[in-house]
Amino acid sequence: MKIALNGATTMHADLETDIKAASEAGYELIEIWAAKLREFLKTKTVEDLKTLLEVHSLQPYSINSIEHITFRTAEDYESIKAECLELSEIAGEIGSPYVVVVPGKMPDGGSKDQIIQESVKVLDELGGIAENYNVSLAFEFLGQTDCSVQTLDLCNEIVERVNRENIGNVIDTFHFYAGNSSFEAIEKMNPEKLFIFHINDAEDLPRADLTDAHRLYPGEGILPLKEIKAKFDQIGYDRMVSIEIFRPEYWNQDPFEVARKARRATIEVLGLQSSVAGGSW
Repeated sequence: MKIALNGATTMHADLETDIKAASEAGYELIEIWAAKLREFLKTKTVEDLKTLLEVHSLQPYSINSIEHITFRTAEDYESIKAECLELSEIAGEIGSPYVVVVPGKMPDGGSKDQIIQESVKVLDELGGIAENYNVSLAFEFLGQTDCSVQTLDLCNEIVERVNRENIGNVIDTFHFYAGNSSFEAIEKMNPEKLFIFHINDAEDLPRADLTDAHRLYPGEGILPLKEIKAKFDQIGYDRMVSIEIFRPEYWNQDPFEVARKARRATIEVLGLQSSVAGGSW
């Protein structure tokens, strides 16, 4: 299983620092935070980014992310499509297989059927845009109560109904727990449709009280990480894991040390070999 550093874990560092920190810590993959990418491209080119990644022996795994893609006004949705075009084109140029997309907020009085219908329609259209650049979209449900897609169970149903090769799931351990997703939803998954696995831990608080700021290094909290890994083993998923921790305390620390500590913690909690050999994508 290959390990990626997600730019949210080192939010105050710029993209070049993320790449250097990931490389020095021994990561093979990196998830590029979209805002950092845009800041980088204000003074440098996509070719510069490709060179930087090659020099540091890192494979870009995703650009993360396009937010609130569903239940938008017509004008806002045009902006979403433009953003999908922009990031898919860059992802294609740098060889990143995925762009992460996130569902919109729960509409007032929204039903499950409405959520599925809207999500399928939008993912199908955006998937068509991304496909032109040989890029896939990784759909990430959020466990918070204001999100329209809060569980892996519902996310699986949506992805299956879209029925596009380039549309799949993200499982984030924080959102899996906070939204009360079922382990049965993992058991029923086609592992090829699990595009990205985000790992983190969380403080011991009621689900309803948890926010992204309560995330912790893997193994330091109460999330069922080993149980999730066991389910992945059961379905034959061993492709990758990406460390995504939105904790302001960590953002103010040395990003090189944060990257090292996060990788060590992930290897330990998942029982991976220190060399992290194997895995394919």
